Amino acid sequence: MEILKISARSVPNSVAGAIAGVIREKGAVEVQAVGAGAANQAIKAVAIARGYLAPSGMDLICIPAFVNVMIDSEERTAIKLIVEPR
Repeated sequence: MEILKISARSVPNSVAGAIAGVIREKGAVEVQAVGAGAANQAIKAVAIARGYLAPSGMDLICIPAFVNVMIDSEERTAIKLIVEPR
């Protein structure tokens, strides 16, 4: 499954386009965000992507979880959102 890493400075519309593209190609995508700002941008992007895919008859669901990631050789906890069509 393809992983999209989101930061607090990510543009939600651009991320939504990437989410929609990956879902059209591969059927599902994993979105990872570390920190409150990044999680906010990720959730907004999923909501926008849902609007992008709705006209083609796809309704998205989002499965949240935690995952440990290495950033600058330090382990951090990220929010992982598995996004797939229902």
